[in-house]
Amino acid sequence: MFGCCVAGRLLQTNLQQVDESHAMFEVPHAESINHMCVFLLGTVPFPNGYGATVHFFWPGKGFQLLGMLSNDKPSAIFRLKGTFTSQTASEQAHPMFTAAAGFGVTTILWISIEPLSQISQQVSSLPSAVATRSAVAPDATVLAERIVKHLFNYISGFVTGGSVTEETTVPMGVIARWYGSFLAKAKAGGIGFLENQS
Repeated sequence: MFGCCVAGRLLQTNLQQVDESHAMFEVPHAESINHMCVFLLGTVPFPNGYGATVHFFWPGKGFQLLGMLSNDKPSAIFRLKGTFTSQTASEQAHPMFTAAAGFGVTTILWISIEPLSQISQQVSSLPSAVATRSAVAPDATVLAERIVKHLFNYISGFVTGGSVTEETTVPMGVIARWYGSFLAKAKAGGIGFLENQS
């Protein structure tokens, strides 16, 4: 039902069924993973009203929720680079992953089939939750309006002595700083911050 692919590696279809609603992949060399894609194979859809949460066992952190899959969102790419933590001595004996000198860490990608209502509650706590709440991208005009509103609000903070008028002059350096800040926010967490504007 599921497949996963770590960037730069062969496709994994060696899913291990744990029970009716849980399955897992063993993922070798977790310390070198940058991105991972998890997807439905297309052979068996989820039952109506169900989807799956995707978790990754992080050495030193336990299971961490990455995101979700559903019939409407049958694949997802997760960025894992920079989140690997070296294991402590007490974790070396943990049965969920193994480490041996020169062989790297083998860890677990955990998939849990659950009602979509429960999945929505879990996924809403993720930093990129705004992007996950809807599988449909915002309309181009709505997005453009939000970006312009963000620029206007930013520039308004630099206006002295009153409100912004048609004659207000804005130095290009202010717009350049806004642009750099805007791109950094978008790269770090998507465009969800545009929805939080007053």
